[in-house]
Amino acid sequence: MPTFLTLQELIQRARANLGDGAWDYLIGGAETETTVRRNRSALDRLALRPRVLTDVSSIDTRASFLGQELRIPVILPPIGSMQVFEPGAGASVAKAAEQFGTLSMLSSVSEPGIEVTAEASDAPKIYQLYLMGDEAWMRERIERSIAAGYVGFCLTVDTQVYSRRERDILKRHVPASGSQIGRGDGIGQQARMTWDLVKLIKDDYDIPLILKGIARVEDAELACEHGVDVVYVSNHGGRQLDHGLGCAEILPEIVAAVRGRAQIVVDGGFARGSDIVKGIAMGADAVGVGRLECWSLAAAGTDGVVRMLEILENEIQISLALLGVSSFAELDASYLSPAVPVADPHVTSAFPHLTIPKIRY
Repeated sequence: MPTFLTLQELIQRARANLGDGAWDYLIGGAETETTVRRNRSALDRLALRPRVLTDVSSIDTRASFLGQELRIPVILPPIGSMQVFEPGAGASVAKAAEQFGTLSMLSSVSEPGIEVTAEASDAPKIYQLYLMGDEAWMRERIERSIAAGYVGFCLTVDTQVYSRRERDILKRHVPASGSQIGRGDGIGQQARMTWDLVKLIKDDYDIPLILKGIARVEDAELACEHGVDVVYVSNHGGRQLDHGLGCAEILPEIVAAVRGRAQIVVDGGFARGSDIVKGIAMGADAVGVGRLECWSLAAAGTDGVVRMLEILENEIQISLALLGVSSFAELDASYLSPAVPVADPHVTSAFPHLTIPKIRY
């Protein structure tokens, strides 16, 4: 494997390895891609406020999520059609999670499936479901994930219909999932889901439940009332509803509404160690890095994902030390301040030295 010293080197290698269709599917968003940019902008509008003369000779980056110890508070979130980036797909990511020491999530529309991915590594795993079939179909998948040893079950709730992703439409690119481009078609039974389904899962199954796609206080409150174990703040990386708020902008009010009744995950534009620090300072328990996961997988498979996590860990260690804290337990919102961004936000604006021929923002 080449020696990747920076995250942008991984991204550059991913671009070299991917065709235009897969690349645009990965970096693109819905319609004007405003939500994609707002995800990054919301993070750029937060500055870090350091303390000094504190002992930071030893930095502890560990975190706990769903009873699992993580080497850093970063999880590898579910990505649909991951097999377009590397043949091993979810199994390759699960191996990386074990090698590094974190948790991975398998999408129900990613290969190689529940059991094969479970057998690929001993790392903790969560199974994420798009509700493509009826109740019996759903129950069969929940029961299989429990039998295979998954530590949580995730229901994605922000994909009632498939969005207009114009990078794909313009080149007539149909993703591996087969979703119809540009028509706003329903995704299986996703458009029919209600809170009754959440109650059914909580009543009938003894497995931690994650709801992915929470973007309002009212829904975070309802999730807690239904006994949901993890509130996952996400706007699908800006790939579903256009003109949404950035996730880092939404996160503090959801943390306040949850009041410790559930753990909280956030994703959406998080791409550097300093971003992870900001997310945890705002009250998240873990941060998802979906596009980084796919870039790294496309760059060098399992080894690429491990290397990405190692670089993130180093960036986190440096950020914590220079903030004057030795662990995430010492971190809170007092280390953040509103600020004026200094760069135009876009999907790779966290990497100012990135040089990729043919990249289009």
